[in-house]
Amino acid sequence: MQDAQQTDRSPHDRSYGLSGSAVYPETVDVHIRQLDPIPAPRYFIEKLPLDPDQIQVVMRSRQAIRDILHGQDDRLLVIVGPCSIHDPQAAMEYAGRLSQVQKDLEDSVLLVMRAYFEKPRTRAGWKGLINDPDLNGSYDICKGMWLARKTLTSIVALGVPTATEWLDPITPQYFSDAVSWGAIGARNTESQVHRELASGLSMPVGFKNATDGNVQAAVDSCYASAFEHRFLSINLDGQVISAQTKGNPDCHLILRGSSQGPNYSKSAVQKALAELQSSQLQEHSSEGLLIDAAHGNSGKDEQVEAQVVEELAQRLASGEKGILGIMMESFLVGGKQSPAPLEELVYGKSITDSCMSWETTRELLYNLADAVRLRRLHNTQGE
Repeated sequence: MQDAQQTDRSPHDRSYGLSGSAVYPETVDVHIRQLDPIPAPRYFIEKLPLDPDQIQVVMRSRQAIRDILHGQDDRLLVIVGPCSIHDPQAAMEYAGRLSQVQKDLEDSVLLVMRAYFEKPRTRAGWKGLINDPDLNGSYDICKGMWLARKTLTSIVALGVPTATEWLDPITPQYFSDAVSWGAIGARNTESQVHRELASGLSMPVGFKNATDGNVQAAVDSCYASAFEHRFLSINLDGQVISAQTKGNPDCHLILRGSSQGPNYSKSAVQKALAELQSSQLQEHSSEGLLIDAAHGNSGKDEQVEAQVVEELAQRLASGEKGILGIMMESFLVGGKQSPAPLEELVYGKSITDSCMSWETTRELLYNLADAVRLRRLHNTQGE
């Protein structure tokens, strides 16, 4: 009888499930070694707040990205930066360099810095600054979350907008206020959880084609994320909530290549654009796309990545339409190295995927800006 009374309780009864008789240790946490509490998002936000100038950087850049996605700004969106951030100091040096280039090129390109703190892994490996900030298997997630937010706010303080990949519905509560653009990766593009999350994020979100090359999966995600959803998350005080979203009209497609090979060719782009146009996306959704020059489009080879960007610049200069932006993986030093304690690493060199060097990146950014100016001239003459 006691069990029956337990199950008949209202879900609004806050004592439900808290009594000792309702806990069954034999059936829960079987594979859990330890549970470490993390401060609620509000703590981090109050300790590391955005000032009014930083808020304006985020708001203006989000609107500029929206304008590019919806054809109201003919600049090229360029998401550029390290594959992942493992050293905040090196990331800040990179951001400072990017800030100077943006001042030269702001008429033609909008530069947004990659600030990726979580890395989905195919099998195993270092999962990012949030998960293991000390690079030694200590997994101090609280420290990692602090460093992630501090790094983001510091980058934004330089006037540089940021981009990141979202992996779960909890992390955004800690620092999404400092992010201007978000990505849902190839491994998660068909995930219902990530479609729900994207529908509520306050920024434009790009969905990558699946790892097997399936573009329709990402198109479907853009469609689904434009609608209202309800899902479980947490609020700023760490309380579990049911979040109801409005739907996000600023979701778009990213072509990133696949296990089958690249998909940045002109024919692949036209095919993807046709899929977008026939997908019944809501009226205000973007019908253009971004191309990720890394990953499956470069075979994770930074020299090939540079060649991809050069080809895309030539195509933009010839007036090719539909390509609204490019993603590039770049750091201070080209190539990559194996993860190790920070003091043992080459400063400014990736510990995940290979990245282009800053010198190569800078040259490519100026080439892309020239290409956008030529595209602008080409399109004007064609009218």
